[in-house]
Parts: sequence; structure tokens; C-alpha cells
Amino acid sequence: MMSSYNYDEFSTSDYDFDRIDGVDLGGKAKDFMLETTDGEIRRLLDFSGEFLVLEMGSRTCPLFQSRRNIMQPLEREFSNLSFAVLYVREAHPGSNIPGHKSFEDKATCARQLKEADGETRTVFIDTFEGLAHQAYGSMPNAVFIINKNGCVVFRSDWNNPSSTRKALRELVEGRPITARSFFLPAVPTVAIRTMKNAGKGSAADFFKGLPFLVWTNIFKRNWRLLFKKPAQYSGETLC
Repeated sequence: MMSSYNYDEFSTSDYDFDRIDGVDLGGKAKDFMLETTDGEIRRLLDFSGEFLVLEMGSRTCPLFQSRRNIMQPLEREFSNLSFAVLYVREAHPGSNIPGHKSFEDKATCARQLKEADGETRTVFIDTFEGLAHQAYGSMPNAVFIINKNGCVVFRSDWNNPSSTRKALRELVEGRPITARSFFLPAVPTVAIRTMKNAGKGSAADFFKGLPFLVWTNIFKRNWRLLFKKPAQYSGETLC
């Protein structure tokens, strides 16, 4: 039996897709003292770049793994910004990469993200109970852009790298953000590889919840977003 935050098997009931809590768009970002995969203890919001691009992820999240090949080059394209990953609970645990039973389990997985999967960004390891993750809404692959005032100027419950890139381009050019982040499914080959690496049980739980995920995110969420006016925050936003 695991904590209420960590789980052995994925279920859609582990997430509230209709009501996303956590830091608000335009609100103050939450700061935490966290360990990195390099063994340093750092403040999450102690960043040197003009903005911080913070993405939630885990090794067993097909969406996160699908986005990495696009997000990592953004770090080179926007070299004056700071990029980081917050390592959270395993999205689709399996026999090879099970749900975390201790902080060391989580730290080991985070280090494997760097060493085995080749992640190049700074990786912060969340607490075992997921305190930072829950403060940022608990979604498995959310992304946030935070300005030097500590304000969230862009957030998406699901990272769409093209929209994230557009938002960054608007910010560095001094324009308000108009980007809207529509949900895109994981790349099939990456999803299969991710769940194969996770081990037995990962794919079965994923496909069990797939119809609900498709309806909730591809149809319901994207339809709502289509008619929602962008908030248009900027680098100068105060909170």
C-alpha cells in the first residue's frame, strides 16, 4: 500500500481533469528547496535566466517523453532563459519502474532520466509526498513559464511544445502571450517504448483509461480552449 499521492497502478481517478488546482495564471509561483540530480540543494525559483520554463515529468509518462526531443532544443534556441524539469510521481508505473516507495526511489528514477534517457535540463527531485507537484496542480506533464517577478505568465496543464515555443517567442520579443496550448497525444512509438521500459502493468493501465483520456483532453478540453480568450500576461507582469 502506498501513500495517497504515489500509486502502484494508474487510474483516471488519480487526477481531476476538470478542476486543476495549484498556482494560478498571473499568480505567484511557489518556491521550494529541492535536491537536484547533481546532489545540490537549490531553490526552485532561484534561476539566472530571464524566465524559468518548468516542466513536470517522469520516466513513465509517454507525453513527457514525447515532448523531450522538442523541449531540449528550446533550451539552446532560448539560451538566455532557464529550463528545468520537476521530477514527479511515476505516471504509468510498471514492474520495471514501479511507483516510488521512498524518496530514494524517486531520486534514482530522476538520475536515470539524466543518465539513461539523456535529459539535458536541470532536474529537480520533488519530495516523496509530491509537495511541489501538488502546489503546481499535480498534472503529469504540465508546463509553467515564470518571470523574474516570480509570476506565472504562462501555464498549460498539458505541455504542447509548439505553443510553449510561441509563448517564449512572444515573451522575449516583449509582447503579451497569445499562445493557446491545445492537448496533443503522445507520439505512438515513444509511448510504446516508454511503457515497455516501465514494464508489465504500465500499458494495461494506460489503455484501460485511454477512452476517458481521449474524451476529456482531446475533445472536451480542446473544445473549451478553442473559445477561451488568452490571458495575455507578459514579462513585466506583477503579482
